Amino acid sequence: MATFLYRLGRGAFRRRGLVALLWVALLFAAGFGAATASAPTSGSFSIPGTEAQKAFDVLDKKFPGMAADGATARIVVKAPAGSSVNDEKNKTQVEKIVSGLKDGPGKAQVASVADPYQAQAVSQDGSTAYVSVKYTVSGMELKDETRDALKDSGAAAKAAGLTVEIGGDALMTAPETGSGEIVGILIAAIVLVITFGSLIAAGLPLLTALIGVGIGVSSITALANVLDLGTTTSTLAMMIGLAVGIDYALFIVSRYRVELAEGRERDEAAGRAAGTAGSAVVFAGLTVVIALVGLAVVNIPMLTKMGFAAAGTVVIAVLVALTLVPAILGFAGKKVLPAGEKSRLFGKGGAKGKPAAAGAEPKANGGTRWARFVLRRPVMVLLVGVIGLGAIAIPASKLEMGLPDDGAQPVSTTQRKAYDLLSEGFGPGFNGPLMVVVDGDKKLANETVDRIKGLEGVAAVMPPTPNPEGDAAVITVVPKDRPSSVETENLVHEIREGSGDDVLVTGATAMNIDFSQKMNDALVPYLALVVGLAFLLLMLVFRSILVPLKAALGFLLSVVAALGAVVAVFQWGWLGSVFGVEQTGPIMSMMPIFMVGVVFGLAMDYEVFLVTRMREAYVHGERPGQAIVTGFQYSARVVVAAAVIMIAVFSGFIGASEQMIKMIGFGLAIAVLFDAFVVRMAIVPAVLALLGHKAWWLPRWLDRMLPNVDVEGESLRKHLEGSSGSPEGPDKDRELVNA
Repeated sequence: MATFLYRLGRGAFRRRGLVALLWVALLFAAGFGAATASAPTSGSFSIPGTEAQKAFDVLDKKFPGMAADGATARIVVKAPAGSSVNDEKNKTQVEKIVSGLKDGPGKAQVASVADPYQAQAVSQDGSTAYVSVKYTVSGMELKDETRDALKDSGAAAKAAGLTVEIGGDALMTAPETGSGEIVGILIAAIVLVITFGSLIAAGLPLLTALIGVGIGVSSITALANVLDLGTTTSTLAMMIGLAVGIDYALFIVSRYRVELAEGRERDEAAGRAAGTAGSAVVFAGLTVVIALVGLAVVNIPMLTKMGFAAAGTVVIAVLVALTLVPAILGFAGKKVLPAGEKSRLFGKGGAKGKPAAAGAEPKANGGTRWARFVLRRPVMVLLVGVIGLGAIAIPASKLEMGLPDDGAQPVSTTQRKAYDLLSEGFGPGFNGPLMVVVDGDKKLANETVDRIKGLEGVAAVMPPTPNPEGDAAVITVVPKDRPSSVETENLVHEIREGSGDDVLVTGATAMNIDFSQKMNDALVPYLALVVGLAFLLLMLVFRSILVPLKAALGFLLSVVAALGAVVAVFQWGWLGSVFGVEQTGPIMSMMPIFMVGVVFGLAMDYEVFLVTRMREAYVHGERPGQAIVTGFQYSARVVVAAAVIMIAVFSGFIGASEQMIKMIGFGLAIAVLFDAFVVRMAIVPAVLALLGHKAWWLPRWLDRMLPNVDVEGESLRKHLEGSSGSPEGPDKDRELVNA
């Protein structure tokens, strides 16, 4: 593979005009598709195989239109102290809200408006009432005039002294990430300038990463409605694509500079960079793709689509690194080097691209000194790293999962205020009513009502609403406790346990419970699949059993520690004000499995980039300890820069307005921090130092079975150097390793 990538990189360097033109054309084509596509919707949500989903399927069949995906809103009105919403003047204001929504601007998208006095939507004490509105389209598809009419519907009532707040998904808009991601990119630029000492070299990874992300995100936007991708898919794809795009380009550019320092011609240096660092990029990208595509195991369409879309962006990032980066290196010329390096290497012949000096041994650097420190004290470093991450992981044992509703919104939002007003006026369970679908006649529906009334956690049971045919009915059950409470979850299980196949429980609360259970059930199979496939892939790369095993165990330690940090901040509220967490609550159900998928792929990036250089030194004859030092000498600075960049990019999403994006940004940033700086930079060299030669052991029979992917570029070196290369070649090297 190294030889193929060498030819690909060198060819892209020599035909840089054509390569750059093709990528720019792709960017414009994707951008045109995104600009002409209709605005993306929020995407459909389903959980195949769950009772809540089966109930929705029955609703579609027996109650056409009831399970439609149209947006909903509740305008909650509270009378001033000492008065009631039933008072004539207050009642007049509420009726103005109803008539304004029915006949005012945006009425074309309004499906129905329920008068609270006719729908019995007034609290027993008369303090609170709510107007229910249903729209014909989703929240993302509402026109501005429709949404503005909803926001302004209570203006007159407020002026009259009533409290008016609005809840529901009709106010949903596309997630905003604010200026945080711009700050993340600026930090990435500063890190690149410090790393390379050249503005051109620093700007190149940013430019190519933005082109790759632009193509990926524009393609997702163009296909969003066709593939029902939803609104958050492009945000997550941008988050991951930008991070890996910068990292992959960073490694190619860094290796290119090393090859120039060894006296290569520029096109030769580009080819060798693609053949060596490019091989690591391919396998690092494959691990990320495996982790993201593996999300399909969960069998939740929304999560599967998110994984595939993000994986597509990663594939684009790999292709950009292997082709567009060498092409732009051709345009940049010697400007990718610091001023001192340019004069040292090229001298007066710089204009012709012929180096004046070559082959100087690299000086000891921070990576070298750190590696030697770890080699002197491997046990101490290992214990500090493991115990430290273990302590941070402790809060993960108290993990509570759920899906956010308006109760998780910041207390300053109208959605949260409406949620609290409904809880005060109608009880905490009113915000999460259960929908019991009876697939049977009136007798079965009445029997079901009588049985549910006898359950302890029930606040109220509405009379059954039959369909026109009389062969199905819907029963609304209001729990005593809030939607995300353990008591409400137990009530759902109690209703289900006492019912047959003809009585099904659904609704937002039941869907959340089923979703969380499905995510829990899928976690172990998902881990087994992803870690198993990645283990085989890394065994091919490193020709070892213990190195991939150590990589997988280190990842598990870092991801559990990251989950512990997420619980401490978002569930317990520790340092919540620092990260803009206004409301604590359960961790999103998809967070653990999503973190496992994304962080595993990213963690393996650093493993591949760092350890392949150690492996390269080892198969070329260095002793295990010296190979560790060599790996850190060449790769530590770049890995640290890559990790800081990725942390900066992910941290930029902590400023998002949407809780899910904020939590994922924090979780991924802290996980990369733990994995890159504690696991890969400390625990990995400590374990390799303790294992010595055994780290690179592979049974002879297995070595013969596995194909040689030549990540170290040994066959490439033999191909390029001909008779001056090692007469035994890579087969002899592997013989020495496994002896």
